[in-house]
Amino acid sequence: MPRAFLIVMDSVGCGGAPDAAAFGDAGANTLGHIALACAEGRADQGRAGPLRLPTLDGLGLGAAIRLASGARAPGLGAAPQGRWGAATEVSKGKDTPSGHWELAGVPVPWDWHFFPDTHPAFPDSLTAEICRLAGTDGILGNCHASGTAIIEDLGAAHLRTGWPICYTSADSVLQIAAHEERFGLDRLLALCAALAPTVHAMRVGRVIARPFTGPEGAFARTPNRRDFAIVPPAPTLLDVAAGAGRATHAVGKIGDIFSHRGIGRLHKGRDDAALFDQLDALAETAEDGALIFANFVEFDTLYGHRRDVAGYARHLEWFDARAGAFLARLRTGDVAIFTADHGNDPTFRGTEHTRERVPVLVAGAGVGEIGLCGFADVAASVSAHLGLLSPGPGRSFL
Repeated sequence: MPRAFLIVMDSVGCGGAPDAAAFGDAGANTLGHIALACAEGRADQGRAGPLRLPTLDGLGLGAAIRLASGARAPGLGAAPQGRWGAATEVSKGKDTPSGHWELAGVPVPWDWHFFPDTHPAFPDSLTAEICRLAGTDGILGNCHASGTAIIEDLGAAHLRTGWPICYTSADSVLQIAAHEERFGLDRLLALCAALAPTVHAMRVGRVIARPFTGPEGAFARTPNRRDFAIVPPAPTLLDVAAGAGRATHAVGKIGDIFSHRGIGRLHKGRDDAALFDQLDALAETAEDGALIFANFVEFDTLYGHRRDVAGYARHLEWFDARAGAFLARLRTGDVAIFTADHGNDPTFRGTEHTRERVPVLVAGAGVGEIGLCGFADVAASVSAHLGLLSPGPGRSFL
């Protein structure tokens, strides 16, 4: 039985979303602008010259960027040797759950709640509930913020008071940062787990635990992040596969995004390199008929949000090299789909996600153009390849 590998390059968008202006993101193009910066010598830190992605471009990445946005990405002009297209999202969000759920066949049927960009950002009742659950007299932050910046700004006060650092962003999310020793990792995770039902009832997508360590002046976030996501509103691709008795493997934060529903085995790692080691191992060991669903988050967390163009380019080139070796491990009949959940253009204003179309690159299913498709078409295509019923409204492009 064939296997399917669905690989999400978190935030690797390719521009052209028809509703980008409604999100304040008109003109955003993560891949196109990175390629342009590389070609112009503006991304030579730790690397040099045009963006080089022979594996992904060989599958059709440059062609997908042109299809999505009309932009010609310098250095990405290979004749496609795989199936290629670009996907458009219908869910009203540019966040992780919206993108992943729709890729898994379930568009979000509601409007997410977003906290206002004010200080305080949270209603008094929610702040009081955080304090009650944390056993503290107050919280720090209570605003929109970058996760790394707010830890630098408020970490010392957190060590002094023991109050959790609570913040949000343009996403539908409440994040809580706390020191693993001063506050306690188990205490932080318990706080977020207990708070999640209240926040989910508000149609806020996630509560995220953001542990950090270190002394003042040298704070560093740890790999022990945990997302407490609202449960998908309908059965996803993972549920369908598991219900049919297929092995399902979640690499990276997929388990958290889907509230651990429909997942047989979790495969974690401290960084994307460790996660790719897990993916390589699964190429060798995953069962016949299995679904392997992976997320590589560092494009987004380390480089997109921090507006680090050169770092993003380095990570793309590293990923491309790993992808080539991974594809060589696949068995006859396997299909691997590389895609993304949203954009995070490091050349764009602000520090938030950007509304974009995403590339859809398929290895193991011949050569040819998919064209413009929907996120949910990815789930329908994986289902068709595995011989399963599609979980949602999409149509297979395989």
